[in-house]
Amino acid sequence: MEEKVISIIAEELGRDEADITVDTTFEELDADSLDLFQVINTLEEEFEIEFDNDESANIKTVADVIECIKAAQE
Repeated sequence: MEEKVISIIAEELGRDEADITVDTTFEELDADSLDLFQVINTLEEEFEIEFDNDESANIKTVADVIECIKAAQE
């Protein structure tokens, strides 16, 4: 799942996958709130889930995104 999430984030933000790890913050990727919204929408479609609004408001890193996906799949 980690590789897929990183791939989607890289594609959505026009970044190289090699520059993104689970510890990478969206601030480091120069992503604003609209960018993050687009990433979340794409991930929701890809994984057929819905992010909890409270959780998505606290997303800061790629690891946070992965945890939200895992929580939504439970």
